[in-house]
Amino acid sequence: QVHLVESGGGSVQAGGSLTLSCAASEYFYTMAWFRQAPGKEREGVAAIEGDGTTEYRKSIQGRFTISRDNAKNTLYLRMNSLKPDDSAMYYCAASSSDTIYSFQILDTVQYPYWGQGTQVTVSS
Repeated sequence: QVHLVESGGGSVQAGGSLTLSCAASEYFYTMAWFRQAPGKEREGVAAIEGDGTTEYRKSIQGRFTISRDNAKNTLYLRMNSLKPDDSAMYYCAASSSDTIYSFQILDTVQYPYWGQGTQVTVSS
């Protein structure tokens, strides 16, 4: 059974930093972080493929960094210069596919496996 377990969320002030982790039960070629704020749709934040190729949502480019440790089946998201608008539940997602086009890689429908989420709250 597939398990994705996120950790590292919390409450920080604007300008602060957090690092999220997602421990997977097995290797997945494509992994991503999504977030969902109350009353809003879930949106893709960043994705990374097995060869290290990354894709970022424009609004977080330069502030967030996605990375992975394939030996540990663990995904990370380093978040710097956090803003109140970054407050959301952050979800880890995974897919075994190695054929997701870059323009689709931040779409929720590409990912069959999801974690339960970790809350990030940024205060002004």
